[in-house]
Amino acid sequence: MSSPSALTTDELGSAAQRERRERILDATIVLASKGGFDAVQMRGVAEQADVALGTLYRYFPSKIHLLVTALTREFQRVEDTLIARPVEGDTASARVINVLRRTTRGLQGDPNLTEALTRSFMFADKSVAHEIHTVGMLMTRMFTRAMRPGVDEVSDDDIAVARVICDVWLSALVAWVTGRSTAEETAAHMEHAVRLIFR
Repeated sequence: MSSPSALTTDELGSAAQRERRERILDATIVLASKGGFDAVQMRGVAEQADVALGTLYRYFPSKIHLLVTALTREFQRVEDTLIARPVEGDTASARVINVLRRTTRGLQGDPNLTEALTRSFMFADKSVAHEIHTVGMLMTRMFTRAMRPGVDEVSDDDIAVARVICDVWLSALVAWVTGRSTAEETAAHMEHAVRLIFR
């Protein structure tokens, strides 16, 4: 028997259902921005979004499903911005670093939200596999587009490199969220790792 996953926009039949899902995610972002991971409680999200608690659980089986889906939406917005404003840089490493800088600065601008989203990604188990896969695909796509701008078909090696960069990025974010490194140290670590990868 498969684990329940969050309902995607495509799985919702009506505009009202899609709007309700967005309202739930908006409420999640508001609560996470105010108090981080611990501030996001299912009952509080339901109240903030003005939906019944049972309805919330039909859309999102758990708090982790909810937060990882919110992370997906944040990365989709980042991807839209990167498409609208192409990444600058003469080399693959310069463009990837540009993406990392832009995205990380945005995340660090809302530390409580970033803490909540990063912790949800860390705590996710196999029941959240679909949502985690979606986040991973978005991140991989952001980096492969930076590595090979204008190229629709990327190689398996390109995808593998992008995934390593994703792993380094997540590790650096965890260090920042938990107070083990400063924003400057986090940026320096990621950029050094990217330069080594493309050397």
